[in-house]
Amino acid sequence: MKEVDFHELVQSQASFISDHQLASGAIPWYRGGIVDPWDHVESAIALDLCHRFDEAARAYMWLQDIQNPDGSWWSGYLDGQPQDLTKDTNFSSYIASGAYYHYMVTEDLEFLRRIWPTVEKGIAFALRLQQPTGEIYWARDANDAVWKGALMAASSCTWLSIKCGIEIARALGLDRPEWDMASRKLAGAIREHPELFDKLGEDSQRFATTWYYPVLAGVLQGQRAKEHILEQWADFIIEDRGCKCVCGTPWVTVAETCELILALTNIGEEDRAKVLLDWTLKLRDPAGGFGSGIKLPDELIWPVENNTWTSAAVIMAVSALNNIEDASANFRRLISGRF
Repeated sequence: MKEVDFHELVQSQASFISDHQLASGAIPWYRGGIVDPWDHVESAIALDLCHRFDEAARAYMWLQDIQNPDGSWWSGYLDGQPQDLTKDTNFSSYIASGAYYHYMVTEDLEFLRRIWPTVEKGIAFALRLQQPTGEIYWARDANDAVWKGALMAASSCTWLSIKCGIEIARALGLDRPEWDMASRKLAGAIREHPELFDKLGEDSQRFATTWYYPVLAGVLQGQRAKEHILEQWADFIIEDRGCKCVCGTPWVTVAETCELILALTNIGEEDRAKVLLDWTLKLRDPAGGFGSGIKLPDELIWPVENNTWTSAAVIMAVSALNNIEDASANFRRLISGRF
């Protein structure tokens, strides 16, 4: 494989994201596609990684402009109008991770002051669905009814977002001890009571995200995290290809493979991570972009659209492994959950 110019690679993916950002600040999946708040934040984090700070700030201001009064967002928007009327607790809290990373790389305290009310309401929405045993229910539906199940992947990400929210509060001279208590209860549930999650059959297909997100978000660390990853490695990895989206389907996806790379960097498994990145780079198309994934054994790139959140995942994986920009060190701190 020829030598890769990693700086060019991440900046080309950042340009792809920037080119898709709308005048409002929203970042859709692809032209004419929906915007969902979680992938929107993921793309904004990638823009910050590539020093595109103004574009990232615009993305967060768009979220501030459209936040629901209860602190949530709808799960999908098209042309600024709600499409999916689910209110996801992970989606509502993830802005804290993005906003805190923006502050880490810009030291813009005024931005933090401006975005704080939005972050505070987003985390509050999620915590209203936390159960006495620590897990956080996934969502409310269009009628505001609670969906009484907790997802391992979403809850792990929410844990990181709460931690980031605590750090934002601290930077602003505020104290949120109830958030700290909530994060401890959630971490305890994830580490010691996995039976509380995915118990309604949500993970019947065995999603890769359920497997690696506790490690990616930093809830599981050290030797326990390594053992957790390695015990299911063979279930999800296809040699010379990457990580499957779900265990039983031979569809290798770029985003999941890149997120697994991030999880591996958290636990010191850089050699495995670099191998996965080498496999992923083989999927780069002649125009320099990345499809969502490849179906095997047909060798079919599917779906056909290149999307912004896949480019964001590539930026994150490459940056975490190669320190392309000086923002990369802060990013590794962010995803480790060690502040």
